[in-house]
Amino acid sequence: METGTVPRVDPFSFTRAGQPWVSHEWLSELVFYETWKHAGAGGLIVVSAIVTTAGFLLLYLRCPGKPHWAAAATALGALTSAPAWGVRPQMFTFALASLLLWLLERGQQRPWLLVSIPPMFLLWLNLHAGSALGPALMLAYSLGLVIEVALGDTPWQEAWRPLARLLLLVLACMALVPLNPSGAQLYRYPFDTLRSSGMRSFIVEWFSPNFHELRFIPFLIVLLLLLAVLARVRARPQARTLVPLVLTTLLALDAVRHVPIFVLLAIPVVAAGLAGSRSATGEPTPSPAAQVRPMFNGLAVVLMAGFALVRWVGLAQGQAAAEAQQFPAKAVEALRSRDLGGQVFAYYDWGGYTIYKLYPEYQVFVDGRADLYGDDLLQQFQTAIQLRTGWREVLDRWNVRAVLLPPQCALVQALVRDHTWHLEYGDSQALVLFRTSQSSEKEGVSTNPSPVREKSAKMLAKTVPNLRHSM
Repeated sequence: METGTVPRVDPFSFTRAGQPWVSHEWLSELVFYETWKHAGAGGLIVVSAIVTTAGFLLLYLRCPGKPHWAAAATALGALTSAPAWGVRPQMFTFALASLLLWLLERGQQRPWLLVSIPPMFLLWLNLHAGSALGPALMLAYSLGLVIEVALGDTPWQEAWRPLARLLLLVLACMALVPLNPSGAQLYRYPFDTLRSSGMRSFIVEWFSPNFHELRFIPFLIVLLLLLAVLARVRARPQARTLVPLVLTTLLALDAVRHVPIFVLLAIPVVAAGLAGSRSATGEPTPSPAAQVRPMFNGLAVVLMAGFALVRWVGLAQGQAAAEAQQFPAKAVEALRSRDLGGQVFAYYDWGGYTIYKLYPEYQVFVDGRADLYGDDLLQQFQTAIQLRTGWREVLDRWNVRAVLLPPQCALVQALVRDHTWHLEYGDSQALVLFRTSQSSEKEGVSTNPSPVREKSAKMLAKTVPNLRHSM
């Protein structure tokens, strides 16, 4: 917004400054910025909630059977994907993937709807690199059609036209990929991300779901319901539905971030099993209360709207407290008060917050853009914070002058006892240390007594027991 151009090189870090940066979320970031500029944090919450709800509304419309079964299945899908919700570009991918699936299903009877897929994909690929899911889902859908023909479930005369339309749509979408600020680089970006061992070993969202955690129990329930539905021959979906479902199931079991996309494929199948129907649509059975139902539905909508409004207001009013709880606001202010050359070794989860609060006075070592930094630099970051062999060389090589880390971090516990570092600020959430001189030691820390280091060690001892932290 300030320069009138989309950045193609990184301005925010000192480790990758000037290096090529694929800004695959640039349009989402503009949407978020304009929303925040005019409506603050509350506006961001409302917009993200509306985008997420739109995805679930389309999911509800795809669920067969009576409305109450469709609503129950959709609610279960919402619980399953809730850990991934937030003010984040991924919610655009969720909503647009839901729209794509709705268009593919409705397009079986009304092919003219499919014409809207390429322009939708053009918007999608500029909002988030998750747009790669679009062609992947259409190819999986096409493979399902081929399997149906091979098994004799669908005659070739019925399948060839839908199959041809799908393949043409895939080609059209692939031809549109270069129409983004990074150009043809977006062709390989999704594959580079999926192959990144650093991201998979470092970022929690790329871990497999841990079913010992309460938040993943709904996911387990959906998986069990799917198995029960697929075990019933009469409720088994067609191959065009089953192949994308298998693909997204494998993705969801591989990484938590894919669970919402799995929900979009699994919930209609679960709803069909609950309703005992295979049809794409279902009509509710007429009842004597049909005349009262519109009034009841209207009242339900009003109550839900009131609940949503109260919830939005509460979240917006509590935003400052939530920010202070999640991010080291006081420690960042301590950094702001000192000028140390503008380079700070901030904890990975705090990198974006540090940029938000301190750029351009400070640049970070790494932040949440793991794709920019690559496996090598992420490994260097882990080497330093975990005190692996060569940790001191990492700090010296990059001339790190300040660190912003949680108190119980191994690197903090080493530096706070090192005579070449000084503990400037500390609380139960974060510590700020400044380098006072260049270290001449290659490994280990100094053990010479120092009143400053004794004071730092006492401060560390007070803060560590009160902090909970997960990597």
